[in-house]
Amino acid sequence: MINKISTASKIILVLSSACIILSLFVPIWRIELDAPQYPEGLMLQIHANAIAGDVDIINGLNHYIGMKTLRTEDFIEFTILPYILISYALLFLVTAFVGKRKLLYFIFGAFVLFGIVAMADFWQWEYNYGHDLDPKAAIKVPGMAYQPPLVGFKQLLNFGAYSIPDKGGWLIVAAGLMLLISVIIEYKKHKTHTLQQKMKIPTTILALSLFLAGCNSGQVEPIKLNKDGCDFCRMTISDGKFGAEIITPKGRVYKYDDLQCLLAFANENPSEVKAIYVNDHSKDNELIDATTAFFVHHKEVRSPMLGNIAAFSTQQDAEAYASKLNTTVRSWQSISQQASSHEHGHEH
Repeated sequence: MINKISTASKIILVLSSACIILSLFVPIWRIELDAPQYPEGLMLQIHANAIAGDVDIINGLNHYIGMKTLRTEDFIEFTILPYILISYALLFLVTAFVGKRKLLYFIFGAFVLFGIVAMADFWQWEYNYGHDLDPKAAIKVPGMAYQPPLVGFKQLLNFGAYSIPDKGGWLIVAAGLMLLISVIIEYKKHKTHTLQQKMKIPTTILALSLFLAGCNSGQVEPIKLNKDGCDFCRMTISDGKFGAEIITPKGRVYKYDDLQCLLAFANENPSEVKAIYVNDHSKDNELIDATTAFFVHHKEVRSPMLGNIAAFSTQQDAEAYASKLNTTVRSWQSISQQASSHEHGHEH
């Protein structure tokens, strides 16, 4: 199902959870201090639940410039951070087990938010640590603050301070990057599925259209006046009162500008005729079944190729037209037999 995440994403979630758990046992961040009097450097390591490293030496040096003493118990973050990390590790595993795509998106967003809040809190701690100085300190430098860099290097008097993630920090970053990869995988999969779903509608319509086209094969086709050409004399069909069609047993449609052309083709190719349609003379370009039509044949009818035959769908219309020309109404059988026997005389 499209709402379920892939196996790859589930594996990534398990690995991310493992990274978070491992980060609890190693330092997350470290601040290195380099100075001439300390050639080997000093290090302050920040774990999920404590401050470690050269804490006593750093506190002794900071005392001279009025900075507060660093103690683990003074920071509530060290109390709640382990529980936050454990909660995320468990949430990753739950998401892998449940396998919901939207839950994956939610935990990724929540984890990014956690990272932003954590870095903002760390910056605030560094700011207070470097600016809130004891006015009675032994060493005072007007306008000088001792805020360590959030990330990177900063010169603090004769100390160079480097602030970078430690092993645990990189594990947390790795977990976040793996989550991002999982989100990208699932987003692309969902996008592809959505596109396929959208394409199903036009594809279905196309398939239906092709099916209907197949079903309509062998059915009468409207004549496109001034576009379609006569399949016998090759003239363009322009008069909607005299057009005609033949449908072959294979469903092919032949169009004619005059019944005379149609009859000539039919006499030469009788096996190619399955159905015949002619234009209703009383209407404009409307085809009717020739076998049930009524015909008037007279020289005054004046059709395009001088076949001079007009067809009507009703006997009443045919008789009214024949009466004007002082002639009679004829059937399809009479008209077709006349053509086959080459009786082309005009009636008066």
